[in-house]
Amino acid sequence: MTESNGSWIALDIGGANIKAAHESGQARTLPFELWKRPDELDEILARLATTFPPSDRVALTMTAELCDCYPTKAVGVNAVLDATLEAFGERPVHVWGTDGRFHDVESIRRQPLLAAAANWLALANVAARLVPDHTGILIDIGSTTTDLIPLQAGRAAARGQTDTERLQTGELVYAGVRRTPLCALATELPFRGEPTGLAAEFFASTLDVYLTLREVAPDPKDHSTADGRAATADAARDRLARMIGADRDSFSYEDAEAFAWAADECLLGRLTAAVERACLATVGRPEAAVVSGSGGFVAQRLARRVIKPGGPIVNLDQAWGPIASSSGCAYALLVLAQEQLGKKIMNQAGVV
Repeated sequence: MTESNGSWIALDIGGANIKAAHESGQARTLPFELWKRPDELDEILARLATTFPPSDRVALTMTAELCDCYPTKAVGVNAVLDATLEAFGERPVHVWGTDGRFHDVESIRRQPLLAAAANWLALANVAARLVPDHTGILIDIGSTTTDLIPLQAGRAAARGQTDTERLQTGELVYAGVRRTPLCALATELPFRGEPTGLAAEFFASTLDVYLTLREVAPDPKDHSTADGRAATADAARDRLARMIGADRDSFSYEDAEAFAWAADECLLGRLTAAVERACLATVGRPEAAVVSGSGGFVAQRLARRVIKPGGPIVNLDQAWGPIASSSGCAYALLVLAQEQLGKKIMNQAGVV
């Protein structure tokens, strides 16, 4: 006899976005600047849960513990656990660790750093199955960070585990397609053919680059920009102009586009160097790539540069569908929970 072992919801709780996937096939990303409102996390999670069908079990991973509203990562991990337990009541919570296994809440309370920033490993191990016969690289570019994970024999071949180790190996780069200040990408960029120093101020971000290049859709209702004005190409021109002490009267749309392409090239150059560092000691030059994230359009260009000529590039939008790929770590966590814990839970319940 067989019976259901309960439905799963998987959560990837970050500092700027919360991603969720439900085994019904639904998935979504909810922007939430946790460091500004940490006391509201449980309410946000409870509200998010109501947008999905009922679930019996929770799979959890996180990166939010690094937010500066928490004095240490251990405090942050426990705060995320507290908020999740409050939001989901009596439902069992299974926490993903950097050891590639799920743990109960009390085990993570004793070893909180085991859960810190473990989401990349879930995504890498599931995505690697798409290129099992090649050495590869997972290129996951988000709003804030980029994961560059070597793949071998259908599994992640990363050397780093913690954020610090991964920053040292090149497997984590703090640069993305929305929230990265332009002055963190470069100290100067060309303007009308002349190298021009950039203001060391948060006048513009990579969101303005990709609004200008029409690779991110404008959203007049989105004001999470450097100056609090709308996320539109027109406002982006003003923000980019300030980076070189100019304004719209002396910085045309053509100037903005050329400036944005130069910034994009700067980001690509930085990521190319990181891929080389990440892969040199593990897989060498990758034969294939899996690309994902809200910055998948940049990941696609990067993949063409770094893999061997003619190698396959698998886009998770196509492989998993845009809904699942938009919340990639949560979706991968859902897959792993069903695989690793489903049978165990059924056995514990005496179901065969």
